[in-house]
Amino acid sequence: MDASSAYQDTLPISSDALVARLDEWGLAYRLHEHVPLRTVEDAKAVEAQFMVPGETALRIKNLYLRDKKKRNHLVTLEQSRDIDLKALGAELGIGNLSFGSADRLLQNLGIRPGAVSPLAMITGVENGVTFYMDAAAQDADVICMHPLVNDRTVVMTRVDVLRFFDKIGCDVVWI
Repeated sequence: MDASSAYQDTLPISSDALVARLDEWGLAYRLHEHVPLRTVEDAKAVEAQFMVPGETALRIKNLYLRDKKKRNHLVTLEQSRDIDLKALGAELGIGNLSFGSADRLLQNLGIRPGAVSPLAMITGVENGVTFYMDAAAQDADVICMHPLVNDRTVVMTRVDVLRFFDKIGCDVVWI
């Protein structure tokens, strides 16, 4: 199965259910449907259409990682940042990091490869995943994220993203 909305009903929380929860909580967003985006390059090709002139947007990439103690981490960074896992592990004080498997991604964040998103912390919180977010998010007007599938993008204000984390009980570690 791929990470598109065609298979969302096989996830612990579907994209539609997540969007309904955003509505229920009064969190504003703009929802865009598009071809599946599997890479940062794919996203760069379409994300300009999501923006409002004058809006400062944080475009992100997300890493599902495990440390040597088998703890799970979701790291959300500005999409153009270069990643050195050894240096990142040292910066976070958690040692050696490696990418988590697709099976663990589904088990711990409730998503498939290609749809990794901060919004997946709605499941990750329950499974003890630690969430790290690029400090650049604190200066962005909006943040573009997949709503658990890779053929949709939600654009949310920074304030509403932080309200989402509060609603689900997610502590954000700023890096």
